[in-house]
Amino acid sequence: MGISRREIQAARKFLAEPSAALAMMGSRGGVLGRLAARGLPETVIGGTDRAAAVLAVNPSPMTLTGTNSWILAEPGAKRAIVVDPGPNDGRHLRAVLAEVHRRGLDVGHILLTHGHHDHAAGAKRFSRMAKAPVRALDPRHRHGGEGLVEGDVIEADGLELRVWGTPGHTEDSLSFWLPAERSVLTGDTVLGYGTTIVSDLGDYLDSLQRMSDHAAEHGIDRILPGHGPVLEEPAKAVAAYLGHRRARLEQVRGALEAGATTAREVVETVYADVDRKLWPAAEWSVQAQMNYLASGR
Repeated sequence: MGISRREIQAARKFLAEPSAALAMMGSRGGVLGRLAARGLPETVIGGTDRAAAVLAVNPSPMTLTGTNSWILAEPGAKRAIVVDPGPNDGRHLRAVLAEVHRRGLDVGHILLTHGHHDHAAGAKRFSRMAKAPVRALDPRHRHGGEGLVEGDVIEADGLELRVWGTPGHTEDSLSFWLPAERSVLTGDTVLGYGTTIVSDLGDYLDSLQRMSDHAAEHGIDRILPGHGPVLEEPAKAVAAYLGHRRARLEQVRGALEAGATTAREVVETVYADVDRKLWPAAEWSVQAQMNYLASGR
């Protein structure tokens, strides 16, 4: 079955309507799935004067509308920083590099927010294509480059990024603060909509609180997430994440007090109104919450 021009136009605009995007990706035969199968070129997402993202065509309930591969550069610069090249998809990696070159830039640094395949699987291949090193917290995901740790400052032709350690989604999760625009690239720590999977709830709550404190003390103008649209009200978004996690924690506590003994049993109670396809991911997060409660933190 062919794809109409109207469907393609709708897909191009889907970031403006997240609920519509989720409906579009709802089945394997949905518009986005068929577009991906047909090889629709990746979409360039507007970000800021210094940041834009190439959207990978890998939509799913886990990746939302796809992975955002961010290109960062000062206006008039010659070198860019690429954050999260994305999946090991040659079409997407070529699209990212083509967008870098279209802007009159070369890649100076490749940085990873964390090692999940939808962000990092294409990093080694992209490193060869762009002739630039990959830097990451986890040594397994570095390619020809140094590590990344809390407090590092990465520079490319006047552009400055500061590394924040923001574990919780994964142990190796990092965020990157762009002081020139008071923006933060959050990977999967904060998404453009919805909530993320958590591996260590204590670390995750600490990371969110750090962002909340920074927003209160210094201001954050926008969040540039690893999935979904740019968030223009970061303080509200982070507060909502904190509120959601604390509310879920109380629900999990209640389910355990009512007799649930496993993460699956908690999911069946707390996530009863959620699509069962998402239950495995929910079970992962519930286990993290059970571990948190058991730790007494």
